[in-house]
Amino acid sequence: MFESFWPQLASIPHIGPPLALAWGTYLGVLAVWIIWDKREPVATLSWLLALAALPVVGLAIYYLFGPMRIRRQRIRRARARAALAAPTVHEEGANLAEVQVARLARRTTGLLPKEMRDARLLRDGAETYEAMLEAIAAARHHIHLATYIYDPDATGRCFLDALVARARAGVKVRLLIDSVGSAGTRARFFAPLREAGGEVAWFHPVRLRFPRRPALNQRSHRKLLIVDGALGFTGGVNLSDTQDPRRRSDAYCDLHLRFSGSAVQGLQITFIEDWAYVTGTALCDADFWPRQEGGGSPALVIPSGPDSGWEAFHRVAVESIHDAAERVWLVTPYFVPSEAARMALTNAALCGVDVRLMLPRRADSRLVSAAARSYYDELLAAGVRIFEYQPNVLHAKTMLIDRRHVLIGSANFDYRSFRVNFELSALVSDAALAQSMEAAWHDFATRCVEIRADREQPRWRRLGDATARLFSPLL
Repeated sequence: MFESFWPQLASIPHIGPPLALAWGTYLGVLAVWIIWDKREPVATLSWLLALAALPVVGLAIYYLFGPMRIRRQRIRRARARAALAAPTVHEEGANLAEVQVARLARRTTGLLPKEMRDARLLRDGAETYEAMLEAIAAARHHIHLATYIYDPDATGRCFLDALVARARAGVKVRLLIDSVGSAGTRARFFAPLREAGGEVAWFHPVRLRFPRRPALNQRSHRKLLIVDGALGFTGGVNLSDTQDPRRRSDAYCDLHLRFSGSAVQGLQITFIEDWAYVTGTALCDADFWPRQEGGGSPALVIPSGPDSGWEAFHRVAVESIHDAAERVWLVTPYFVPSEAARMALTNAALCGVDVRLMLPRRADSRLVSAAARSYYDELLAAGVRIFEYQPNVLHAKTMLIDRRHVLIGSANFDYRSFRVNFELSALVSDAALAQSMEAAWHDFATRCVEIRADREQPRWRRLGDATARLFSPLL
């Protein structure tokens, strides 16, 4: 492959045949390793070009941060064992047959449609934390809590005290935290919870054990809380003062969902699988699956991650856009769409669907913000309306489809959420929830500036945005 390349390389001053041979070997190993993963050609070329210029260091970067498949056979066994204690888990739930996207979600996740009752949209950390702490205080059997960020600040201590109190009362408390998202929190912070009988586990702890690759880049971005198997929470809110406007004037703007009904089973299955994957312990208890009241709105819980090649959230999001007849209102802090997602948005707009995109003016990653701006011209030309949220970081991850369907969870509209991170979202068909989401959108819009196609853009900004876009498959 490199026969014709080596003589040219060796002819460069200060580079002899041995170094040329080493360089060619390095490129060959790197190419085989990356191509073997069978990723999209654009992503594969991006990795090759980005790392070819970094001799030796490139291999280390790909070893630590490159894409990898996650095998989780243990969690499949855990799901089977849990099902033995919960015969209702695999019964048919709500009828979502009229929604094509629901059939797609069912096939890609293995979870059945269920019923969601008392769905309540929670705005920002203050409202979310109050509802979560109230639910925790009322727990009688178990509390399952998973989060990406758990900071050891006032919010973190407040939740720790609440969990410790319930553990001392005999409630089974299990806490699952991502080790990178919560890197600033030491294990000793949770010592009171362990002493009270609670359990704490860390998702993909960073351990360098060559030749085994560390799953450093595959994070659990999921946020969920299950109380007694009957009440569930999920959305975009982490446990941190940065999301509480009572503690920080620059707190993130976010949305979370509180609900009951049989749809809570989807959260429970996801937590049990993750717990089995991280700890090796299968949780089997009939009390995890209490009998639920009938009625409610059709809903599907959508876990997604690198342990599945189906990219469930990615497919559901794209199919939801394709199915929209009236409107698609998307809110996301990170917007780095795949080609399929970009085509879906522009196709919908060109067909006359009211497509709106709301992003933060500046996310907590300048590179991601620059990459997102590089897509504006094409979207605007197709008729997509783009709004930039001004005051602080917009952290909500939602999609409103027509007048009834809502997609809400932890997943951003970017490559990382589509393919790299473990995410969790809920697809709900509920007119009242859709109205609440519409009201939240209009409220956010009062703090937005709409982007115009004829806006002035300095050449240096356009060049920077276009350059950032080159790294889209790696972001």
